[in-house]
Amino acid sequence: MTARQAGSRALGLRRRLSERDLAVLASLEKLRLLTTSHVTRLHFTDGPTASNIRRAQYVLKQLHQLKLVTRLSRVIGGKHAGSAGVVYGLSGLGLRVLFAPDTADQPRRRIWDTKPYFQDHMLKVADLYVGLIERERYGIDLLSFDGEPTCWRHFTGPGGELVVVKPDAYVQVGLGALVSSWFVEVDLGTETLPTIQRKSERYLAYWNSGTEQQRTQSERDSGVFPFVLWLVPDARRRDKFQQATRRLTPDARDLFKVAILDDGVDALTRLPDHNAVSGSNQRQAGMLSRAPP
Repeated sequence: MTARQAGSRALGLRRRLSERDLAVLASLEKLRLLTTSHVTRLHFTDGPTASNIRRAQYVLKQLHQLKLVTRLSRVIGGKHAGSAGVVYGLSGLGLRVLFAPDTADQPRRRIWDTKPYFQDHMLKVADLYVGLIERERYGIDLLSFDGEPTCWRHFTGPGGELVVVKPDAYVQVGLGALVSSWFVEVDLGTETLPTIQRKSERYLAYWNSGTEQQRTQSERDSGVFPFVLWLVPDARRRDKFQQATRRLTPDARDLFKVAILDDGVDALTRLPDHNAVSGSNQRQAGMLSRAPP
């Protein structure tokens, strides 16, 4: 099949889809993997719970039959989770359909039937996004949520080398008159503390480079460096992280936050409790005043 024929097929399929079908594909493009439960919570919220789940299952089945999504072999939550725990990813055809007719510069997509650890990691990021969307319905403003690799940052190291910082997500939340910015790192307890320390040092190097501050500056504000939030599986892991950050200077220590995974949405949607949220310290604090409407 020629590129022109493939583009024509993608456009034809796109015209068969509803706005909600396309929204489901867009969510998969953004987050890479989603369960049926995630799709239900994001896109099927206007009816009774059981009905919402059935409608999500039907749409995913149709998209799978059209080969626009891939259904992974693994079910999250075991046999008791049922179809709500089935995991889906966007196929190459699904990506072409989503971007049709402008398919020339679309990002490349691979099937995400990877090792369970990487699946779990992606799904935890998806959990966070879905939780923030649900919280947005009750008052907060989710201004931005970029997953990998969109959230990655590049800067020039001290020796002129290219250095890459790879958070799992970049999040901006509107909290009243303030905007809170975050780099999020999801830790499932598998990385050693020396690895965590090296990652932290890379964030500090990026902070000191001023690149992010320049990237976010505007006529109204001088730019901000996001907080770095480590989300960890349990209280024991959290305590180890907190011990590690005590070795940093006070300014650097304020840059890093740690919370248990289940509390990630709460951590991102409350005002940080320290004294660096105003005045000249805003650039390190991850907070800026919100422009009036």
